[in-house]
Amino acid sequence: MNILTQRIKEVIFSILPITIIVLVLNFTITPIGTNMILRFVIGAICITLGLAIFLLGVDIGVQPIGTLMGSSLTRKKSLWMIIIFGFILGFFINVAEPDLLVLARQVDRVTSGVLSQVSVVVVVSIGIGLLVAVGLTRIVFKIPLHKLLTLLYGIIFLLVLLAPGEFLGIAFDSGGATTGSMTVPFILALGIGVSSTQGGKASEEDSFGLVGVASTGPMIAVLMMSLLSGIKSLTGSLPYEAANTSGVIIHFLKEIPIMAYEVVMAMVPLLVLFLIFQVLFFKLSKKQLAKILKGLVYTFIGFVLFLTGVNAGFMEAGSAIGHALASLSNDWIVVLVGFILGFAVILAEPAVYVLNEQIREVTSGHIRKKAILYTLSIGVAIAVSLSMVRILVPSIKLWHFLIPGYLIAIVLTYFTPKLFVGIAFDSGGVASGPMTATFILAFAQGVADAIEGADVLMDAFGVIAMVALTPLIAIQILGIIYERKSLKRS
Repeated sequence: MNILTQRIKEVIFSILPITIIVLVLNFTITPIGTNMILRFVIGAICITLGLAIFLLGVDIGVQPIGTLMGSSLTRKKSLWMIIIFGFILGFFINVAEPDLLVLARQVDRVTSGVLSQVSVVVVVSIGIGLLVAVGLTRIVFKIPLHKLLTLLYGIIFLLVLLAPGEFLGIAFDSGGATTGSMTVPFILALGIGVSSTQGGKASEEDSFGLVGVASTGPMIAVLMMSLLSGIKSLTGSLPYEAANTSGVIIHFLKEIPIMAYEVVMAMVPLLVLFLIFQVLFFKLSKKQLAKILKGLVYTFIGFVLFLTGVNAGFMEAGSAIGHALASLSNDWIVVLVGFILGFAVILAEPAVYVLNEQIREVTSGHIRKKAILYTLSIGVAIAVSLSMVRILVPSIKLWHFLIPGYLIAIVLTYFTPKLFVGIAFDSGGVASGPMTATFILAFAQGVADAIEGADVLMDAFGVIAMVALTPLIAIQILGIIYERKSLKRS
């Protein structure tokens, strides 16, 4: 119970800044209606409880499964088994990723079902599965991370040149959204499980980077889908005017059974895989088995509450606030609010503090926590505000930011200490957490829908990708600073 209380405190700290900002905006310059603001508040409470219970379940259920599976596969010393099960595990754990389900539902909604929720989830999960297999193979063969990332982003840049522009935001957003609350702990644990069998310094360095490699999978998969599907163009709109602002509790009661069904479908494959591994490899005691199963039950309950809160009021309020702000006479206030929201999101993200602790341990405290925290906060604030500028100025395209940004990130991998390369590319998922995949994306969609000449599909999607890009550059620069300080001390 103490762990759950701690998780609730962490999540409250994560969600409270956004909630306060929305309430202040609602009661001052952008009122969105009593019913909608009530649904937003109830949604925030559901998200808080749901995310706390979900993260507790991940801690005691999902993460141990990942570590056990990783070490079990490596002990078999069969490369084909590592590749095959790496793909299967990556695929099914990503199907159960809350941030991906939220993004896929938004894509379905904005494209009026041309890109369905199911198709987006399946294609993205295939991408994750394939690249998890590649990432585990890299660890086994000790392939330098920076060389593999150079190859993967080279493929992505080539596909960007060939694919329809409408798919670019969805592709890069999917790379950020898939590295969320479920996927990151599991893949990290899987990587640690595989690399720990090697021992020595290589084990420490190789335990990072698997998430960064895996996150390229959705980008490649969605861009490939755009080429193979034959869809030459997409149009997108946000049915804001048709938003139902009547009723409060009824929306949550309607969503609960729908979300429960989706979560069961997402989690059953993981449970089946775990039971198969238990029979063939793990052979855990009844006490250990009961603890992991309890963790999976917590994960289910938290997952349902989280998605119910998101879909029954939280995201709709985000869209409404964005729409109302963009409808004001001064467009550039949207950029300012975007900066504030970006700063608040990352400053309050619990996973950032985990990353902080990780870097503090690696550098023996030589890089201060505040330096990391404020570097990321300002970086993400700039990323969100630039996304707002992109919506306001149609001539500015997403690739104008992403291509140079990722090129800088790749070039830095050749100058940054190896350990920091892995941490940096893993940390993209830390920044693009639940608040980015839910509220910030919805806010951007509302803004795009209100701005004349803007397109919801082309301009709103891409904000998650912008947020995920920031840590890749910021953490690597910190790594270079740390190395120089270390050389001076010696």
